[in-house]
Amino acid sequence: MKTDSPLKLGISVGDLNGVGCEVALKSFMDKRMLEFCTPIFFASNKIIADQKKALELHVPFQGIRDLNRLERSKINVFNCIRDEHELSFGASTPESGNLAKASLQAAVKALKEKKIDALVTAPINKSNIQAEDFSFPGHTDYLAQELEGNALMFMVSGQLRVGLLTDHVGVGEVPKLIDSALIASKVKTMSLSLQQDFGIGKPKIAVLGINPHSGDNGTIGTEDEQILKPSIKKLFQEGQLVFGPFSADSFFTNGKHLKYDAVLAAYHDQGLIPFKTLSFGQGVNFTAGLSGVRTSPDHGTAYDIAGKNTADESSFKEAVYTAIDIYRNRLRFKEFNRVKAQ
Repeated sequence: MKTDSPLKLGISVGDLNGVGCEVALKSFMDKRMLEFCTPIFFASNKIIADQKKALELHVPFQGIRDLNRLERSKINVFNCIRDEHELSFGASTPESGNLAKASLQAAVKALKEKKIDALVTAPINKSNIQAEDFSFPGHTDYLAQELEGNALMFMVSGQLRVGLLTDHVGVGEVPKLIDSALIASKVKTMSLSLQQDFGIGKPKIAVLGINPHSGDNGTIGTEDEQILKPSIKKLFQEGQLVFGPFSADSFFTNGKHLKYDAVLAAYHDQGLIPFKTLSFGQGVNFTAGLSGVRTSPDHGTAYDIAGKNTADESSFKEAVYTAIDIYRNRLRFKEFNRVKAQ
């Protein structure tokens, strides 16, 4: 089993009027990156050339129309988008949404067909990308439909890992969506991911409460008492090293999270606010639980700084490194289980 050869890494370019293409191109200006992977931008020669010119970036690329004819020492641009596009940095336009969708769909198709090994997605605008053939609140839900498995939005940065019970839903819907089946599914998905994607043999998972102070024994809401606690107890009895619920307001303040391999938050902001505060721009969004590996930077389109060549590529680089590590860890995990079964 060879796990150290350069990966074929697909990159969907996201909203072209944002910073996604900028941070992706900047990430590969360091030629050492090409020792780990062969980047494939799902776009067109014109799109990448326009971005380079506007941002004054000096990075070579090769246009291709066949994913079997890659240039290992350069950025490869797979010409899969034909629409013309005039750059309008900082603006949300239907055209930039359509192109972001086309890039993503082509990249995911290649991932499904195993023509690429892993995928890093640049940020999209969740509003302008909506269409008859794309009605999703974000990447995670689209990938959950297209790939096999049970998706989990998993934010990672070093030893800090935070997953979500619910992700892109209104806060009023959160209590209605959380039940014992969802909790069991997310905990088991997170546990398997920690084993196969991060090489942790017996992962310990902390679960945050739904209500303030985890409900204070039913004083502030009943969901923690009636749903979370019984579900956690049952999962623990089944052999999952899962603990909680813990009060979210103080969990990350005294290093308690470092005692666990991952934290499962009840809803989006409960998990992402402490994660982004502690990860200092080095965070990565990983869609765990699916048959293909997908990561992304932990920021959005950043229209306010688009086109100024000031965007920091650190998070995108981390997304590249994380995708490579996870892909290789999965190969090792599969080989380990194969040998173990003999």
